Amino acid sequence: MIEPGFHPPCSVLRGKLLSVSERTSLAWVPSILLSPASSPRSQADDTDDGPAPGTPGLPGSMGNPKSEDLEVPDREGLQRITGLSSGRSALIVAVLCYINLLNYMDRFTVAGVLPDIEQFFDIGDSSSGLIQTVFISSYMVLAPVFGYLGDRYNRKYLMCGGIAFWSLVTLGSSFIPRERFWLLLLTRGLVGVGEASYSTIAPTLIADLFVADQRSRMLSVFYFAIPVGSGLGYIAGSKVKDVAGDWHWALRVTPGLGVLAVLLLFLVVREPPRGAVERHSHSPPLNPTSWWEDLRALARNPSFILSSLGFTAVAFVTGSLALWAPAFLLRSRVVLGETPPCLPGDSCSSSDSLIFGLITCLTGVLGVGLGVEISRRLRRSNPRADPLVCAAGLLGSSPFLFLSLACARGSIVATYTFIFIGETLLSMNWAIVADILLYVVIPTRRSTAEAFQIVLSHLLGDAGSPYLIGLISDRLRQGWPPSFLSEFRALQFSLMLCAFMGALGGAAFLGAAIFIEGDRRRAQLHVQGLLREAGPADDRIVVPQRGRSTRVPVSSVLI
Repeated sequence: MIEPGFHPPCSVLRGKLLSVSERTSLAWVPSILLSPASSPRSQADDTDDGPAPGTPGLPGSMGNPKSEDLEVPDREGLQRITGLSSGRSALIVAVLCYINLLNYMDRFTVAGVLPDIEQFFDIGDSSSGLIQTVFISSYMVLAPVFGYLGDRYNRKYLMCGGIAFWSLVTLGSSFIPRERFWLLLLTRGLVGVGEASYSTIAPTLIADLFVADQRSRMLSVFYFAIPVGSGLGYIAGSKVKDVAGDWHWALRVTPGLGVLAVLLLFLVVREPPRGAVERHSHSPPLNPTSWWEDLRALARNPSFILSSLGFTAVAFVTGSLALWAPAFLLRSRVVLGETPPCLPGDSCSSSDSLIFGLITCLTGVLGVGLGVEISRRLRRSNPRADPLVCAAGLLGSSPFLFLSLACARGSIVATYTFIFIGETLLSMNWAIVADILLYVVIPTRRSTAEAFQIVLSHLLGDAGSPYLIGLISDRLRQGWPPSFLSEFRALQFSLMLCAFMGALGGAAFLGAAIFIEGDRRRAQLHVQGLLREAGPADDRIVVPQRGRSTRVPVSSVLI
């Protein structure tokens, strides 16, 4: 790949008037290569140089890459490129948002009835945490498979098949007898098939329908569904259980809605051409490369790697809180004497799942909207706004989550207040992280990048965090006399790990801010056909020599 910090000798490319053919031969060469410089600079320092003002489709000054400076197609242009009207595109996003909401609603329905599941199967905290860990592990392993398929085959049909399978397995998991806990783990693992088929593909459809600020707005709508769906999962789980008198019915709500989702996908969604909205009309279409080439390119993209590590911390914290917060709040109320303990054979009666679900919905809408709006405004003056807002959200949420745990034995109201603030700050990351991925990765690698990010964030994040929290809690309880207070304190101390992980994630986003401009610039140049990736045997550029266009090795013109 041509590094933006390098420059060919001035005598080769400057100092004389070029003929029409020579100017044409240099059409794809970034003006970074034409700018005067005495020495190459590192990527982190290369923030002022960029393509010359007026380069089509690129910012006039890459030191301030505002989306409005890009050559953004208007409504008629988008319709001509995608073959879809603006109304149809918005309807597609609405369908995708509905399915995303449904996915997260199903994922956290189990957390809403977790005390009842523990009573029914007679399991401890570590086994309870294993329910979520098995699901996330399956989801994580299958994500690269669907990422590979999503970059090469029809995305609509992949999602239809995955969601239909997920609906059938979820329905089947509601009929498992109490002596077959292993079968519940198996079905929750199979649910990961459907979610992997959707989560890796849906954001790339939105990226191929919209550009610039339109894309950011649509992504924010799409990612509203994560906290809202999670909150609805708690609410549906607890309320359906109360109405039916049996927690099994809570798992039978989403499969019916999943059938509707498949029908909407099949009838409404159409496949847009990959990356067409980001190319010039004269730019050649991007062709998929091999899977190993995709992985190597992603591994050399520091903005993608560091933002994925930051998102891993978000996944660790949200995964832990999603499963354990309602149970922790119930134990807090028991210790405070506000709620009777949950005894074997009895239904666990508590409003905490409902309240936590409502808080999750509200903080999700508030946090996602706040993050997108703050980032959009700061982007006008600071091109590093996206990772900086993510870092501020994570670093700001950590102390409030710690305070919510520390205050739980004294005041449940203070606990809910700090949870509200902490989750609002944490939710600022969702849409921004997705937007970062889409503008630092070229279109033919986006599903693979989504899959890689899912694997990394779940492998080191919420695949193990629920089980780890439960395991630490069980180990702490072994050294204390059995009591409701020891159950509360053990879970309280183990959940404090979330505050530490949030701080580490904030540091990763600060690192991403160092590289974000250079990586975004390279992706834009690649999409516009101004920069191509070259292998060791084809590391050449086009330069004028003796009045002709000549392909020469990069090493022969770089200084």
